[in-house]
Amino acid sequence: MKPLVLTLRHEPQQRLDLSPLVPDRLIRRTAKEIEALDIGTTRIALKVGDMFKVRLGDANSIRFEGGSERFDQVGAKMLAGGAIHVEGDVGAQAGRAMAGGKLTIAGNAGPFAASALAGGEVEIGGDVGDFLGGPLAGEIPGMAGGRVIVRGNAGARAGDRLRRGVIIIEGDAGEDVGSRLIAGTMIVLGAIEGRPGYLMKRGTIALAQTPELGPTFVDCGAFHFGFARVYARSLAAESRGAARLLGQKLRRYAGDTAVYGKGEILTPA
Repeated sequence: MKPLVLTLRHEPQQRLDLSPLVPDRLIRRTAKEIEALDIGTTRIALKVGDMFKVRLGDANSIRFEGGSERFDQVGAKMLAGGAIHVEGDVGAQAGRAMAGGKLTIAGNAGPFAASALAGGEVEIGGDVGDFLGGPLAGEIPGMAGGRVIVRGNAGARAGDRLRRGVIIIEGDAGEDVGSRLIAGTMIVLGAIEGRPGYLMKRGTIALAQTPELGPTFVDCGAFHFGFARVYARSLAAESRGAARLLGQKLRRYAGDTAVYGKGEILTPA
């Protein structure tokens, strides 16, 4: 079946809350019912029909034709089995608290993308803002599961307090990637800034470029890691660069010993 298509009429003049536009909340709704949903975030009331032309289709597959950096919470709380594709940019908190399904963004995404992600997959074709997968103010753990792939660059503190899951950044990463990592896996194929793995407790950070690490990381030597090679094969379809990185001989640094020292940073030997 053809997807349910939402075509942007014009650039929004306010930020939009697009969290109601997920498959499980649109199934069995008519076009008029979808057009009547509230998406405004200010005192000015705004409905789906004010911003989008709705073309009915299979609500398990939603396609946004046109994007904007004012599209907030696209795919938020999406359940398993659904798919959303955005042909353009999105704003803050894309894919927040998703439990399953797949969110694909052809353009750029704002800050806190994949925040509280619990399952499913988020793929961002362009760049992403700060705190990718990180917790919002007042929250303790960050991303708790699923997989995130960023084809471009990431802002500061990507993977902050990552609890579970995988984040792959094929471009560069901003300051302090993997800060306060609790567990999970991060892979960065481009350049990095600042202090990678700052105060990380456990988990793995794989970096294609060897950074200057602080004294709280301990050089454990270079090895061919069997688990890394097996894991590389599982990532080959999504990111050939990540698969190549994990498939080679790697140098392991244990840390951050300022905390538990049970984490690790892997770089090419």
